[in-house]
Amino acid sequence: MSKKKVSLINKGPHVILNNGYVKLTISKPQGYLSGITYGGMDNVLDPNSNEASRGYWDANWSWPGGQDRYKLLSGAEYSVVKMSNDQIEVSFRNIYDPSTKGNNLPLSVDIRYILKTGVSGFHCYSIYERPSGSRAFDLAQTRMAFKLTPEKFHYMAISDEKQRVMPMPQDLLPDRGKVLIVPESVLLVDPINPDLKGEVDDKYQYSMDNKDGGVHGWISSRPVIGFWVIFPSNEFRNGGPTKQNLTAHTGPTCLAVMTKIIQLHEMTIFQYSQAEKSLKMLHGTHYIGEDILAHFEEGETWRKVFGPFFVYLNSTSDVSNAHNLWLDAKKQRLLEEMAWPYDFVSSPYYLNANERGSVSGKLLVQDRYISESLIPAKNAYVGLSTATTEGSWQTESKGYQFWVQTDSYGNFTIKNVIPGAYGLHGWIPGFIGDYLDKAIITVSAGSHSELGNLTYVPLREGPTIWDIGFPDRTAIGYYVPDVNPMYVNKLFLNSPEKFRQYGLWDRYSDIHPEFDQTFTIGINDPKKDWFFAHVDRRDADNKYIPSTWTIKFNLKSVNIGTHKLRLAIASATRSNLKVYVNKIDEAHEVFQVLQLGADNTVCRHGIHGLYRLFSIDILSTLLMRGDNSLYLAQAKGGDSLCGMLYDYLRLEGPAS
Repeated sequence: MSKKKVSLINKGPHVILNNGYVKLTISKPQGYLSGITYGGMDNVLDPNSNEASRGYWDANWSWPGGQDRYKLLSGAEYSVVKMSNDQIEVSFRNIYDPSTKGNNLPLSVDIRYILKTGVSGFHCYSIYERPSGSRAFDLAQTRMAFKLTPEKFHYMAISDEKQRVMPMPQDLLPDRGKVLIVPESVLLVDPINPDLKGEVDDKYQYSMDNKDGGVHGWISSRPVIGFWVIFPSNEFRNGGPTKQNLTAHTGPTCLAVMTKIIQLHEMTIFQYSQAEKSLKMLHGTHYIGEDILAHFEEGETWRKVFGPFFVYLNSTSDVSNAHNLWLDAKKQRLLEEMAWPYDFVSSPYYLNANERGSVSGKLLVQDRYISESLIPAKNAYVGLSTATTEGSWQTESKGYQFWVQTDSYGNFTIKNVIPGAYGLHGWIPGFIGDYLDKAIITVSAGSHSELGNLTYVPLREGPTIWDIGFPDRTAIGYYVPDVNPMYVNKLFLNSPEKFRQYGLWDRYSDIHPEFDQTFTIGINDPKKDWFFAHVDRRDADNKYIPSTWTIKFNLKSVNIGTHKLRLAIASATRSNLKVYVNKIDEAHEVFQVLQLGADNTVCRHGIHGLYRLFSIDILSTLLMRGDNSLYLAQAKGGDSLCGMLYDYLRLEGPAS
């Protein structure tokens, strides 16, 4: 198909953009995307939904200490930013006036759409800005959502392994589905598609790390059309590479999440099913909690460009080639990544390649108890973030972040960095803790900073006496049980992500109905004998009681001095953790932390959340020659969904 000039037509309350492949209908001045015409389908979006709930931006926010507020973002001024034969960019802007009283969201928002000639899709982005004098507030979540037509789009794909026919939105309603303990989880009792009967549907089962996503979407039937959301970069998303976000779920929904923290437990299942359809999550707090809220002080100015991301559409006339639409979308993702940063964006606040800089170096590890020589930080994650304390990149939500993986020698180059002052962060599979360079890295337009050799010295007191697990900031190496057959999601049967199944917290009590887990060093295998989540145990009266895990180990001798227990936690939710040595009483308690975490990883079917590392002193007088026991007490009872996921445990002897 030859390239066709792009066109713009103003038609009543709408502006229509067309490039011969895709036609967009957008309300003005609001900027709601009410129609996408493509491949013989009059509207890819749900025509039966309100125009404001088909393709839209929204935000969850609050006044400091106040209740969550929801805002459907819309423009008050429409303008054509750029128009040529090859490209159109339109703006829908709403300017916040700090002198205005009331409960208006204290943000100016500029929603943009770009349509180019010869392109089977379109780009979206928004510019958020806080003028001087704005009120203090907290931003929990912002995203763009696409609600596709449910009569056509039934097949979801978010990775090579995670693809399936999805339920209909009606299946989540009370006459067809049963809401379980977790409000977002619905047992499909009488679904429209009988093949799905008895399965559990939950949007969180399809969450992905920022680093592992990049493209997700849906495929329709008759005509066979693919609708894909593609992230060419994660620089504008909060929480770094390990931040988990929603992707796509029953609706059919496709998300573009920029930042996300919001809790939705108080919504009814009907509200939930209507609230999120096809989203692009850009900013949020899921799997971390309120620690990642973007808090703005009174009068604080701020500006951030969220996006652009690319909405790609493809099609085939042969239904047997439907899977090829996914393969084609993956190829398109690579093309978008190679084109980043884009050179066609009109906003001066979005910087092109010439306006950015780069940083390179080599990361090494020094641990004399492993090697006398420096160890290359193989496959480490290295990134620039405005966060300036170790590990705080996980909860940074205001600025941009730029992350890469090192090669097998520890070398890295971070390209296309927006000018600014950054902390250089890193973490290395196989080693505990977070790296942070002592120097602030300043990046300017066109600059390249060669940092040379950088050395990370992970916490270490003495030689390893014993350890459990592998330090990779997840609980993936521990025992994940099979799902209760009553609550299965067939996608995750025989899957490396079997932790996505519903209700695994109760499987602990099925395995340990009377006595808690005991793990003996040198005998037990973490992959078979260490339950992946330290949760409450359900007793015979169906009450959830505190659980205490025992680690047994033998010491041939006890060196005089302070031993160290390194306790790396992959996630925690409302947990009271207490650690004892050889006896459970006050005299033998060596550590406690109360109400740890708000990750909600257990109920949201995850394997990690906010990483935490504790170093615990154990005096040699508490240990004995021969058999010893270390007790990990989940001391909070009455909460079926509280719990901790351990990453790695290591007992070190005194320094030698």
